[in-house]
Amino acid sequence: MSSAEREPSLTPGLYIVATPIGNLGDITMRAADVLARCDAIACEDTRVTAKLLKHLGIRKSLWRYDDHSNEKDRARLLELMRNQAIALVSDAGTPLISDPGYRLVRDAREEGIAITSLPGASAAIVGLTLSGLPNDRFLFAGFLPVKEKARGDVLAELAAIPATLIFYETAPRLARSLEAIDAVLPGREVAVARELTKLHEECRTGSPAELIAYYEAHPPRGEIVLLVAPPGEDMGQGVDADALLLAALEHDKPSQAAAQVAKATGLDRKILYARAMELKSL
Repeated sequence: MSSAEREPSLTPGLYIVATPIGNLGDITMRAADVLARCDAIACEDTRVTAKLLKHLGIRKSLWRYDDHSNEKDRARLLELMRNQAIALVSDAGTPLISDPGYRLVRDAREEGIAITSLPGASAAIVGLTLSGLPNDRFLFAGFLPVKEKARGDVLAELAAIPATLIFYETAPRLARSLEAIDAVLPGREVAVARELTKLHEECRTGSPAELIAYYEAHPPRGEIVLLVAPPGEDMGQGVDADALLLAALEHDKPSQAAAQVAKATGLDRKILYARAMELKSL
């Protein structure tokens, strides 16, 4: 191809580029084109992005930009964007979805730098489409907290939301998260989607107890999307309120325990508080 036939240079600015979550064939033609024509790429892990670029036959300057990057790192990238096209990628999927980058986008917007976002793969959406859970409303809530109390508090906070809940999770923490869902969101159907778009992709649904039993016998690997069905119209029916209150009272005051169980079950908070006080005195 002669110089006259080459593709024109990209307009300077920030290009947010979604990359495959597993299967490299999921890269879009537009994403490959921008990665080939940009001046440099900001990425979480240069080794991961280098593998993708090698697959595409592209050689580019790579700048590390991750959770540990500071204001100085952002300022350097912003200065480059004034005269160059800089692509932002995460290790997999769409940047900024439980990945670093939003501060860079915010600062670029404040400084009037052109921003282009290229749609593509997202594990949360792939998991939702595979799960068979209601998808007219859904809430993506990122990773559940590591600590038990914080994890329970987050689930209680989200309990009454009339939407499918979507979380990212790691294999070693899956069982503990399923146990928390069973305790705080009893009766909900759950889906575990893992190794999405890869050779051993699976999406398994059932109760938390069923999924815990399965994965105890078949230890999971890989990255996981954890989905929880929305509350049903019969929310609160058949629920062991005393058991939930006793569990909450281990680390919360009666008023807090009552509020948490009320959110999770739809039961009356005042009645739950009175019962929590009784249980506390036993």
